[in-house]
Amino acid sequence: MSKYHVAPLDRLVEQFERLPGIGSKTAQRLAYFVLNMPKAQAEEFSHAIIDAHEKIRYCDVCCNFSDQERCSVCRSETRDKSLICVVETPRDAIAIEGTGDYHGTYHVLHGVISPLNGIGPDQLTIKELLSRLGGGEVSEVIMATNPTVEGEATAMYLSRLLKPLGVKVTRLAYGIPVGGDLEYADDMTLSRALEGRSEF
Repeated sequence: MSKYHVAPLDRLVEQFERLPGIGSKTAQRLAYFVLNMPKAQAEEFSHAIIDAHEKIRYCDVCCNFSDQERCSVCRSETRDKSLICVVETPRDAIAIEGTGDYHGTYHVLHGVISPLNGIGPDQLTIKELLSRLGGGEVSEVIMATNPTVEGEATAMYLSRLLKPLGVKVTRLAYGIPVGGDLEYADDMTLSRALEGRSEF
């Protein structure tokens, strides 16, 4: 094993290893890439991280990331405020937004209920979601949590909370991906595809 160490480089590699999906070899490549940047570019990179930390906050309405009190979706006059799509993370909202087919609003939970990981309803933004339903403007809430055990449990928990409030609760249809073969689909996926079928 090599005994060659440069402490600042080791610390930089360690920081990259903390990122999700980054192993030691990739962390080393990223560290060397950063070291080879011109100093001005490296400073710009570090300032962007600090700037994001200091300026990005949760939207007061939907709890998505924003650099203002309200995010651009919640500020928009053209969005359908009667429709809320509940997602686990800001990345999920961006994915749905990328389709260009959804014109309602979002609510970001920042996780899912996961007793094994010590995450209960109080750690999510469920109170904020419930407070949005008090005015009677919302007519439908779409559960767009991931089709995992935790995502399903969270969607079920929320639907039980919301139904007594007289709000329509729907679930995203999951099924066979485009280009997929039926013979390779699992039972849950096929079942979801049948439930979510639509008219031609």
